[in-house]
Amino acid sequence: MSPHLKLDLLRQAMRVAGVQACLIPSADPHLSEYLPESWQVRRWLTGFTGSVGTVVVTAEFAGVWVDSRYWVQAELDLAGSGFELMKIGAVGDLAHTHWLAADLKPGDTLAVDGRALSWAGSQALVGLLTPRQVRIETGLDLISEVWLDRPHLSTAPVYAFDLTYAGLSRSQKLAAVRREMQQYHAAWHVISTLDDVAWLLNLRGQDVDFNPVFMAHVLISDQTAQIFIDLNKVGPALHAELKQDGFEVLPYEAVQNALAHVSGHDAILFDPMRMTVALINACPAQRVMAVNPSTLMKSRKTEHELNHVRHAMRHDGLALCEFFAWLEKAIENRAIEPLTELMLDTKLFQYRSKQPGYVSRSFATIAAFNANGAMPHYRATQSSYASIEGDGLLLLDSGAQYLGGTTDITRMIPVGQLSDLQRADCTAVLRGMIALSQLTFPEGVASPLIDAIARAPLWASLTEYGHGTGHGVGYFLNVHEGPQVISYRAGVTPQTAMHVGMITSNEPGLYRPNQWGVRIENLICCQEAGESEFGRFLSFETLTVCPIDSRCLDLHALRPHELAWLNQYHHWVRSKLAPDLSGAPLDWLLGKTEPVSV
Repeated sequence: MSPHLKLDLLRQAMRVAGVQACLIPSADPHLSEYLPESWQVRRWLTGFTGSVGTVVVTAEFAGVWVDSRYWVQAELDLAGSGFELMKIGAVGDLAHTHWLAADLKPGDTLAVDGRALSWAGSQALVGLLTPRQVRIETGLDLISEVWLDRPHLSTAPVYAFDLTYAGLSRSQKLAAVRREMQQYHAAWHVISTLDDVAWLLNLRGQDVDFNPVFMAHVLISDQTAQIFIDLNKVGPALHAELKQDGFEVLPYEAVQNALAHVSGHDAILFDPMRMTVALINACPAQRVMAVNPSTLMKSRKTEHELNHVRHAMRHDGLALCEFFAWLEKAIENRAIEPLTELMLDTKLFQYRSKQPGYVSRSFATIAAFNANGAMPHYRATQSSYASIEGDGLLLLDSGAQYLGGTTDITRMIPVGQLSDLQRADCTAVLRGMIALSQLTFPEGVASPLIDAIARAPLWASLTEYGHGTGHGVGYFLNVHEGPQVISYRAGVTPQTAMHVGMITSNEPGLYRPNQWGVRIENLICCQEAGESEFGRFLSFETLTVCPIDSRCLDLHALRPHELAWLNQYHHWVRSKLAPDLSGAPLDWLLGKTEPVSV
């Protein structure tokens, strides 16, 4: 069906239900970023393939709200669909919540599937719409009346995450969560976020692309721990193991009934940003709202985990040396054998999959040449991709899941001759990345507040980028995790403070629409820097092991300390990788890690 026909059918279902507006978040019952096929509602309805976006449909209007990372992509995807692009962050444009408050009339009804709406999101709607006498209906599933061949959930089995990598047993993690529950005086705690569930249970799965997680909820009391999951996904041996560790395995659909039977005299702890309104409304218990204790725990990697991450990073670097050695030759031979964006993802998989502990990609590879690089989340597809012809900048953002860690790296590759402006852009972005890499700061500073450090070199040239500078990264889990986020657009709360062991990306960027985009990214880990009469201080350890191509840079624009950082980084990269390389990959590494000067 075309988007126009789907839209007509949805509006028909809305009229039958007596609904004047329908809100569709990009979410599932676990409020995931990467969604299983059955919850890719926005993509199915509108044709917009970006990872985030919010849809609003009324009788006269249909729109998709997206932030600046997706403006160019959404304009292309939505062309002729009947859906209007609504820009988040553009001057004069309203957020979807305020647009609804302005458009709906007293007595109107807004339908939104409560299974895919966070508690915090529902409260924002209530605060804006209830004073206008607009009714919010969270119990309707209008989409299933239209999407008749909606896919089923995955039945892939879950598997144990070996203690060799996990470090702490699930019993130890459960005990730690219960101690935090006591701090909140909560008799119960419900967890729905898939990476929290996987971390707590030392299990991994295959239900979602790129992230090794599975669809399940967990309900914990001081005496019981219940897992709600498709029973066919848990084999007899694993079932017995979970039972021995104090976990009862129950059907996935039984979670709402279990919550309904929690005593109204008890208190239940839940994360309002990571729990759906459908589940919380089913529970009569008193509500205690806070970030999931497991979210804070898993964000602070232990030294045991970090040692495995460092090992995975080195193997990723070895694979990248093989890949870049191939790519350099492929660029030289373009006249004989054409080179496309699509080929790069295939080759990256080929080299990474040979490394020990490799499991999968950690996200969809972004291989973007020239104008495509101006779309921060661009993805080449079989129906739409660019050939790498002529001169320009190639942006390559990729990552992998290893048993010992999750990687995420972006590098810029020069193709032919670069312009002075292209080199200036790459240099400004690198200067921002170096500034954050070298930062020392007081413990307890909220991560959004250090964002300006990376942006300062770009702001000095009157440039800016629309995405955050850094996101948390999981340990063989989600490539994006919280609570830390290096972005001045994020809320500043005590939970967003950087702590020892937190891994985050460091990825400033610069995007010139219809021309090119620049992003350079390493992963960094927060470590102790020392203590003085002014308190404890933290700094960052760089984890990513891969050269930065100096051919993209204007070396004269780098400060002496920045040149020193680049040379020291390359010396370290060479020492980590050279002993295990030979032939063309070694030659490529040695050439790209030669000291530079002006």
